[in-house]
Amino acid sequence: MKAAIYDPYLDTLGGGERYMITAAQVLSENGYKVDVEWRDQSIKDKLEDRFGIKIDKLNFVNSINRGSFYDVCFWLSDGSIPTLLARKNFLHFQRPFSKAGGKSLLNRMKLIRVSGVVVNSKFTKRWIDKEYGVESVVIYPPVMVDKFRPKKKEKIILYVGRFSQLEQAKRQDVLIEAFKKLYRSKGNIDFSLVLAGSSDVGKTDFIDRLLEKSKNFPIKILENPSFKDLKEIYSRALVFWSAAGFGINEKKEPQRLEHFGISLVEAMASGAVPIAYSGGGHREIIDPGINGFLWRDEHELLSSTTNLLRDKRLLKKMSSQAKIDSQKFNLERFKREFEKLL
Repeated sequence: MKAAIYDPYLDTLGGGERYMITAAQVLSENGYKVDVEWRDQSIKDKLEDRFGIKIDKLNFVNSINRGSFYDVCFWLSDGSIPTLLARKNFLHFQRPFSKAGGKSLLNRMKLIRVSGVVVNSKFTKRWIDKEYGVESVVIYPPVMVDKFRPKKKEKIILYVGRFSQLEQAKRQDVLIEAFKKLYRSKGNIDFSLVLAGSSDVGKTDFIDRLLEKSKNFPIKILENPSFKDLKEIYSRALVFWSAAGFGINEKKEPQRLEHFGISLVEAMASGAVPIAYSGGGHREIIDPGINGFLWRDEHELLSSTTNLLRDKRLLKKMSSQAKIDSQKFNLERFKREFEKLL
């Protein structure tokens, strides 16, 4: 049996790319010869380094075949509906789309050949089903929670997310300003803020601005850390902040919110208590007051953080619950649901 995997964004090495490569691995484990369609063969080493995985059984081929002569094709959509030609075709959406002409006659004809539409969250599902007139299946992203372990905690507030303003609003700038207020209000607290994530090569203006805002404060920026380095900082962080989606009108620009939140789950698996903006996929992960907090404005972010840091018993209790709840999104769950789809 043969399977084809296509992701037009593979070189961004983001959460969606981890999703697609894990799907490829599941297909391989189920007896398929898997071709990952990508023009640059060096992408394999980059994927292994970024995600801490081995993908020796996957073939990387310099062609884009829409499923001809394949038993299965798993295709990540950029908003368009391709003409897929495999025996079984699965179309995957990682983000909401709106006003994309999803219900056009041509798209409806192409969807006839699609065996299933897969999305990464209930948040994404609401928009995709409405736009394309489909009944998509939610399969949450696979998070390698077993690879994350808490170590002795330090006074670190952490955020992990891409340094980019092109698509999603990760809003590291909001976190910096909030931390500066927290730092000043508590008489120079002995906490530090760490912002880690990948960046677009050659596009450093945004990071330069963040560095300028961070001057004279205990704020560290880790650009393009390895998987090993990420695990280490996760393990020592006490709290995980996220402002992804803050200031965005969800009804008008749903694509700019966090569609799920893999880094948030990784932090939970590492025992860091999440305090995240109440929007997008965050609401499907955090149970407020139980395993973390959701916030709508800066006051709520700072008050939730202050209250948590003051109450060591609450911090310990929520840290333990966060670790437990992170298991809802583990690799085995993904495998079961993906195999059921097949």
